[in-house]
Amino acid sequence: MGILNAIYWNVSPEIFSLGPFSIRYYGLLFAGGFMISFYMVQKFYKDAGLDPVEVDKLTIYTVIGAVLGARFGHVFFYESDYYLQNPSEILKVWHGGLASHGGVIGIVISTWLYSRKYKRPYLWVLDRLVVPSALTGSLIRLGNLMNSEIYGHETSLPWGFVFLQNGETVPKHPTQIYESLAYLIIFVFLYYLYKRNGGKIHRGMLVGWFLVTIFGFRFFIELIKNNQVAKEASMTFNIGQWLSIPLIVFGAILLFYSKKQKIDVF
Repeated sequence: MGILNAIYWNVSPEIFSLGPFSIRYYGLLFAGGFMISFYMVQKFYKDAGLDPVEVDKLTIYTVIGAVLGARFGHVFFYESDYYLQNPSEILKVWHGGLASHGGVIGIVISTWLYSRKYKRPYLWVLDRLVVPSALTGSLIRLGNLMNSEIYGHETSLPWGFVFLQNGETVPKHPTQIYESLAYLIIFVFLYYLYKRNGGKIHRGMLVGWFLVTIFGFRFFIELIKNNQVAKEASMTFNIGQWLSIPLIVFGAILLFYSKKQKIDVF
């Protein structure tokens, strides 16, 4: 409910539980994003005259790459000291700790391995993966909202959220919603670029736009987000911003590079 110019947020992250087994909003939204991605990429393969069954193999590579990349990204980028002292915690994903930058790096690597094995043009595959990936990112940020995590600084704006699950007493920027809406808009933009010419695009263009827009927005939204780890308090830019910079630059290079590439036609 919203009173006193704020929204009091006290939603349990669990949908229901049976003994030790529980279903959480975050996991459901995360899995839903991957399912949507699977069907969208199948459609892209059909558009290109390729066997959509091949997407089964790509999905295995992508899921493994995304989860391992996101986990190890958090371990090494954010809390390396803790995990070096507690290595048994590294694979306990259910204890929390996934980094989107690491997830992107994991997908980039796993897609390269898939492309080598199945003889598909690397950027062609990535161009088609990034479209639903933006939508998946939007759903994951809604999962963060349901977990009452990764929110922003104190605000007097009427849509500020008081995250009661975390013992907060003052409104904070619901940056999860800001990011979710931004990634949804980016998804629509990327899908429009794909559909505009019937899937015939310059190789690398969608990847370039994905990196520039997603991580460009991520860089600026970090200005109003709480630090995720204590060591960020003394940094000019926080870890999320430092990790975003090379991805934005690489995306801009890809956009320039893509203009010189042929239009993909199978």
